[in-house]
Amino acid sequence: MTLHRESEHGLRYVLSFEAAPAQLATVRQAVRGALGQWGAAAVAEEAELAVTELATNVIKHVGEGAAATLVLESVDDRLRVEVHDGSHAVPTVGSVGCDLECGRGLHLLSAMCLEWGTLLTATGKAVWCELSLEPARHCMRIQRAALVLDEYRRVVGASSMAAPARAVLEESVTDVIADLLHWLAAQGGDPDEALDRAQMHFEAEAEAA
Repeated sequence: MTLHRESEHGLRYVLSFEAAPAQLATVRQAVRGALGQWGAAAVAEEAELAVTELATNVIKHVGEGAAATLVLESVDDRLRVEVHDGSHAVPTVGSVGCDLECGRGLHLLSAMCLEWGTLLTATGKAVWCELSLEPARHCMRIQRAALVLDEYRRVVGASSMAAPARAVLEESVTDVIADLLHWLAAQGGDPDEALDRAQMHFEAEAEAA
């Protein structure tokens, strides 16, 4: 069963699967497809790796063929990844029954994710982790800018070039910004204030990246 829907705070995707090595490729493909639909393909590789580690943990410590459920949720600036299973045994680094390979998987989650942990449920547990969506947001901004610039160059009749020289690109970007400021002024807005805000946003996002 798969389910795409908007949750109270963001986007949510649910997939029931069988915890078996042969199913891991299908689960990874589902993760990549869901994130592609959400415009978050930039974090798909990390999410696939996290899901692989979580699903492998179910195979090793709950049992091959165990019923499991993947939940992806996009909330604010984070992607939350959960894998639910029917066992109440909580995995911890160095715990009894958690061998060296298991420990490496948990250490990998800890290093790769912003946070991770285990949540006990009425039917078992969910092991979860959270990834930053900032790389995806940065990528989306660049993609949107490229679309805007292509359309602008088409409207003004600029020559079509597969890979415009830097000077041509910078001139086109300057023209776009100038036209937007003219439009804003015609609407009664303050171009200087808009430029200051844009610069502040750009610097803050560049620093965060």
